[in-house]
Amino acid sequence: MALTLLEREAITDSVLKIQSIQASLSHIDDAKVPDMNEIHECLDNAHGRLRQVLRSANWRKTLPINERAET
Repeated sequence: MALTLLEREAITDSVLKIQSIQASLSHIDDAKVPDMNEIHECLDNAHGRLRQVLRSANWRKTLPINERAET
């Protein structure tokens, strides 16, 4: 599977956002948020799957014609 540069950047941005959310939630007492364990598990799964896509996907350095800015 080939990712465009824009797709790769979007996935990388999402991975970083998930990491930020995980760091923010680490300061909250799990007992104060219902189902916090499920939230952590969901974030861990999303993080892992997106990282796996980045590791396994090929990517194109050039943008497809429909994604190029017109000059």
